[in-house]
Order: sequence, then C-alpha cells, then structure tokens
Amino acid sequence: MRFTKMEGLGNDYIYFNCMRDAPENLPELAVRLSDRHFGVGADGIICIRPGRTGDFTMEMYNADGSRGAMCGNGIRCVGKYVYDQGLTRKTCLTIDTDAGARYLQLHVRGGKVERVTVDMGVPKLRAPLDIQGERVHPVDMGNPHGVVFCPEPEEIDLETQGAALGRDPAFPGEWNIEFAAAEARDRIRVRVWERGSGPTMACGTGACAALAAAVKTGQCDRRAVVALPGGELEVEWERESGHIWLTGPARTVFQGEI
Repeated sequence: MRFTKMEGLGNDYIYFNCMRDAPENLPELAVRLSDRHFGVGADGIICIRPGRTGDFTMEMYNADGSRGAMCGNGIRCVGKYVYDQGLTRKTCLTIDTDAGARYLQLHVRGGKVERVTVDMGVPKLRAPLDIQGERVHPVDMGNPHGVVFCPEPEEIDLETQGAALGRDPAFPGEWNIEFAAAEARDRIRVRVWERGSGPTMACGTGACAALAAAVKTGQCDRRAVVALPGGELEVEWERESGHIWLTGPARTVFQGEI
C-alpha cells in the first residue's frame, strides 16, 4: 500500500490515492499510522477520491480515527498531490469535502506546486460565550472553532486549557480552540488545539477563524498574516463576497509503502 507524507506548515497528513480503491478500515488505519512512535506519524490521513461534483474528493480522518470535515492545510496538499502526481493538469480545481466544495488556485513553479490559494467559504460567527473564565468567539469554517484572544498564546498549555475548552459541554461534539494575539492590524499570532489531533503546528481553518474573530472585534484588518508555530499563512476576508481566502505552502515530505 503506497502512501505520501505531506505537510502544510507542519500540519502533516498521510495521503492515499483512492481513485480506484481505498484501504480498508480507514478510522483504525488513521490511528495506527498517525502514531509518531509506532507508525508513520501524522495529524491524520487523507484519501483522494474521484469528485462527486468537483474534480476530486478529500476524505480525511484525524489521528484519533474521527472523521474530519475540512482542513485548510490538508486541502492545499491535496491540490499539490493531484497536480504533481499527474492526476490533472488544471491549476484551478474544485475539491469536494464533507464541509462542501472548496476552490483551489495552484501556484506552479518549475513544474511543481509550491503554494496554493483556497476559497475557504463564508465564516459563520456567533455571539461570544464566557466559558471557564475565558471569552470564546465561536466561528464556523465548515468545522467548529472557538477563538480566545490573549496577550501571549505561547504561554498557554494547550494540552490542558485547549482540551478543556474544546471539550466543554457548551461545544457539542468537541470544537477546535485557537489562542490568538492581534499584534498589528495585519498580523495575528495563533496556537491551536485541534479536536481529534491535539496541539498542531498549524491549522488553516483555525487561521481563518482567528482572522474573522479579530475583524469582528475590531482588532485587525480584513487582510493579515497569521503566524503559527509551523510558519505563516496569508488570509483575506473579502468584503464583497464574504468569502475568506487562504494562501500558504504545501510540501511533499516523502513517499513510502506499508
């Protein structure tokens, strides 16, 4: 069974070409392969299937085997995978996800995809909630996020504070939690606790959620760099369409067989 390990800012997944067939028992496989000591090591696995209405379908599973609806870093790597592997020559793609169709613009250099811009859709914001002594700003980016603004995200213990907030009964089914600091009108620092995976190096939907919450609270302009432990993403929330656009790198780490 061939696989490709890919990452976007350290948010890493194991990719399978499932255009004809797929491995069996994907949730169990995600748990086994994602283990960083006894497996390949990843935040989960992603199967690339034929498109339902678009060009391809992204089917993802988190490191704990739970199904993921959408991943901004993961879908950028899908775009790189299908182009670099010769599954398409198109540079504008529609990828079906459990959160709906997403549109990709591939930035190609030297015959390889280096960066990808993703139309992440329209964020859905709700009124802030006071939970466990924190003001949490709920943002739906196709998956649920709770953004907490704080002076120093680096000082937060994600394993305890992030997990406790994400699993609070106020958030049915667990939420992703972002701890964010708006450093300037065009820059936000963010750390993320992701449901199903725990602390991650980066989160594309989380970066978009942080920008949306920062704009809503008047802390940031509609276009900003979001700095995460794994690197930086460019995020823009269009006023006219209401859509958020995410741009960042995608990289192949290695290929293997199990």
